[in-house]
Amino acid sequence: MMSEIANMIDHTLLKPEALKEQVVKIAEEAKEYNFASICVNPTWVETAAELLKGSDVKVCTVIGFPLGANTPEVKAFETKDAIEKGAHEVDMVINIGALKDKNDELVERDIRAVVEAAKGKALTKVIIETCLLTEEEKVRACELSVKAGADYVKTSTGFAGGGATPEDVALMRKTVGPDIGVKASGGVRNLEDAKAVIEAGATRIGASSGVSIVKGETSSSDY
Repeated sequence: MMSEIANMIDHTLLKPEALKEQVVKIAEEAKEYNFASICVNPTWVETAAELLKGSDVKVCTVIGFPLGANTPEVKAFETKDAIEKGAHEVDMVINIGALKDKNDELVERDIRAVVEAAKGKALTKVIIETCLLTEEEKVRACELSVKAGADYVKTSTGFAGGGATPEDVALMRKTVGPDIGVKASGGVRNLEDAKAVIEAGATRIGASSGVSIVKGETSSSDY
């Protein structure tokens, strides 16, 4: 069970003040515990790709992060640049204001821009930022992600004051169906948290506390 959970973890370091030695540390930990990926800001993608060369651990990065307020064109460029530098997976933040404005056309175009830029080269995960949304908005964000061809929907950036809950994960899983991944991010600090979101339907977990989770300890980290 523990190795299965380890294989679902994106070992995450997205703090703006992250140092190279910390990127090196999470890469080593990811190889040791066989995590799915390390998730780093775009500036660290090349470094991460070099550190993980020859291993099964993927390089994951974030697009339009953490606000999602860039244009679709900028997000597409950022995606292509990250893939060229070695990213295997991209986690993009939707245009949250557009979703709340009911501008579904822009939200779908925004997601699709990243999906098309990544097609055949990287997995696309769509961060909907559940803590800022109503239940209806969460459902609509998931439906638009499916329509735009995303591989995953993801709960949170970890930067907006709220993270994954089993209830949100269950709602997202119910909305997207069985064929699209659901990533729970933010606030998964221990094994109990991890098991709760997996039971609710998560197939990937974003956490800076991956080592604590697989050791059965609790981390004080918010992400």
